[in-house]
Amino acid sequence: MKSAELFVRCLENEGVDTIFGIPGEENIDVMDALLDSAIDFVTTRHEQGAAFMADVHGRLTGQAGVCLATLGPGATNLVTGVADANMDRAPLVAIAGQAATTRMHKESHQHLNLVNLFDPITKYAVELRDASIIPEVVRKAFKQAEAEKPGATFIEFPENIAKADIDAMDPLLVQSAKLPVPPEVKIDEAVALINEARSPLVLAGNGVVRAKASEALRAFAEILNIPVATTFMAKGALPFSHPLSLGTVGLQARDHIACGFDRADLVICIGYDMVEYHPYLWNAEADKNILHIDASPAEVDTHYIVRAGLIGDVAAALPAIASRANACDQIYSGSLRETILEELSACETDTGFPMKPQRIVWDLRQVLAPEDIVISDVGAHKMWMARMYQAERPNTCIISNGFATMGIGVPGAIAAKRAFPDRTVVTVTGDAGFLMNSQEIETALRIGTPIVILVWNDSQYGLIKWHQLRHFDRPAYIDFNNPDLVRYAESFGAKGYRVEAARELIPTLRQAIRDDTVVVIDCPVDYAENMKLTEKLGQLECRI
Repeated sequence: MKSAELFVRCLENEGVDTIFGIPGEENIDVMDALLDSAIDFVTTRHEQGAAFMADVHGRLTGQAGVCLATLGPGATNLVTGVADANMDRAPLVAIAGQAATTRMHKESHQHLNLVNLFDPITKYAVELRDASIIPEVVRKAFKQAEAEKPGATFIEFPENIAKADIDAMDPLLVQSAKLPVPPEVKIDEAVALINEARSPLVLAGNGVVRAKASEALRAFAEILNIPVATTFMAKGALPFSHPLSLGTVGLQARDHIACGFDRADLVICIGYDMVEYHPYLWNAEADKNILHIDASPAEVDTHYIVRAGLIGDVAAALPAIASRANACDQIYSGSLRETILEELSACETDTGFPMKPQRIVWDLRQVLAPEDIVISDVGAHKMWMARMYQAERPNTCIISNGFATMGIGVPGAIAAKRAFPDRTVVTVTGDAGFLMNSQEIETALRIGTPIVILVWNDSQYGLIKWHQLRHFDRPAYIDFNNPDLVRYAESFGAKGYRVEAARELIPTLRQAIRDDTVVVIDCPVDYAENMKLTEKLGQLECRI
């Protein structure tokens, strides 16, 4: 058999059903082998879009998404999406063609040392120098990508190795380790810490979602009567509607939820990834007791010195602790939650136009079902979505907050809709992030993947302006012009709508969902609210 055929068989053995990418001269043998495979190849319009699709597929399903490029510029175009997956803890396997091994030792057309390029942004990067190691390399790439903490891996496949004939070989058996239940002595330490605490608070991170421990978290909070805050990437791990939910943390400024951290004498960090929200923001004096519960040991940090740590199966650890610890007498969480709820609904009837961010988020929530999926791109809108969108299920509000890269919205929505075709998928994006990968509208239409693209339009890099005004009181070089987004959508064969009054957004969203195709909604936004929020939070007084 040809080496490329063995390679594809190994991908099939890993359960791969879709590869996102672009064919090139140096990967033509793999492309040809895929024609005889059950694996679906989605041809994208840019390799970055392919990487983002694989990224979001991995994050939503827990199974490594796969993207494929050719050598040189094709491979370098994968870098941003691969780095995003690695820092967002999304399993991904990136594959790139490469020059023949016979020309790697000298100057050669389009040749770069791709293993060296990808090594700092992946968990494992390797070159296939011999066809006989294909089963081992593929198995290791997927095992590493999917193991805690999940992330990206990279395989470089030289063209002469892909063409080579090889004796028939079988893929390796797919195996994965099961995380252990933390030992009894550690559970006892956790119970003692909780029993000592007067005002414990849970900080839940994306590790809860990855561990499928949302139900265990809910039961833990209810049994022990402990309020829960989530990071941006753990939205929905506890339904926002739950009376013990305090919503989301992640703003650099002090928000209402900071009052809960001020009051807490024990912070129970469950599946918490420091890459999202640094502990100096909630433990500035480095004096809080911290209980660390995760699949991985705690990161070393001055502001994150743990009193006790439980490493292992989070879903098993939480009920073991809850069954032994004493319930807490919380007297503040209800009043704090009421304050948060009041702010979320404050703009539900606001008729201002361009629309306030708060009203856009509120209206979007009214239209979508609890299990529908929102993919947020990165920009000022991300901060409003993270702060105010009321997620009721895990993995229904996808936010990149590890690498936090613009351009993920449109390709991410395509991957989400392919993974969950029965759910409505909306991407919320700024006009800047939208145009970074808007070419993938053509991909979505070609493969029959209906998504709604809600563009917050202000013709500026709004998040950067927000930071500039906070630090210097004046903006710098953040303005640009946009095409007519309705006509732009229609030029692809998609549908386009423009919101021209606040009352139009909800009916426009509903019509877009009924259209069952790719729809772009141009929604002007009033980002004067950004600095108003900064000023308001700067005057925040805790009254609990």
